[in-house]
Amino acid sequence: MSTIAVVLALVAAILHASWNAFLRNGADRLWSVTVMSLAGTLVALPFIAWFPLPEGEAWFYILMSASLQVGYSLFLVAAYRHGELGQVYPIVRGTVPLLVTLGGFLFFGEILGTFQTIGVMLVAAGIMSLSLGKTRAATSSLLFAFATGLIIACYSTVDSKGVKFVQQPAAYAMWVLFLYGLMLAVTYAVLRKGISIDVRSSVTWKAFGGGVVAMIAYGLVVIAYSFAPAGLVTAVRETSVVFAVLIGALFLGERLTVKRLVACLIVALGAICVSL
Repeated sequence: MSTIAVVLALVAAILHASWNAFLRNGADRLWSVTVMSLAGTLVALPFIAWFPLPEGEAWFYILMSASLQVGYSLFLVAAYRHGELGQVYPIVRGTVPLLVTLGGFLFFGEILGTFQTIGVMLVAAGIMSLSLGKTRAATSSLLFAFATGLIIACYSTVDSKGVKFVQQPAAYAMWVLFLYGLMLAVTYAVLRKGISIDVRSSVTWKAFGGGVVAMIAYGLVVIAYSFAPAGLVTAVRETSVVFAVLIGALFLGERLTVKRLVACLIVALGAICVSL
């Protein structure tokens, strides 16, 4: 694996954990994630005007992916309501490769290799460790975290299918980001009976910056795919679990216990094994 791919994936992991830390630390997390998503909408706007319009069946997958990502945002906000970054984030990220791998085994008859089998066991063990004990997150946060991971696994599957129906994969991604921001803004307006964004407020620009950071993290992973196999890039990307724990301890005042750190390392190692 090339050095540049490793660096890109590591930076993406840090940025992904960072925007989650920003969201976890926000006073109104639903508003923050909505503004973040609108940042993606604005950035995607010139690209969707440039790329050819998707046709036919691609729209089903684009709308499905955008809708699922709205659900992902709502559940992630709910998970952070009563759970710390160092607890919720590893469960969310660890659940995704676990569910995707087990789903392929149970529903599509895919045979698990040695690395995948070990990875599933490690991820399951790490998540169980974070979900048990006196210092665990509230049960509601744990359930929302598992549900968030499930939704990510679903829209990842949808994207892997939908991108095949467009000539330009980037066009697919831009349309998903564009519609996701609009749909989440509408959802926010319905839930809160309106939406107010003060462009003069520093909080607004911080949230907007968080959205840009999230997009950069996504873009770096895509670029890394051009320098190394997707499995290797994904494996390095999953180190974000460890970065989330460290960021939570350094900047959010969360407890950095030996148990939590070891559990997150196990989840990260398991996710890496699954990706390999």
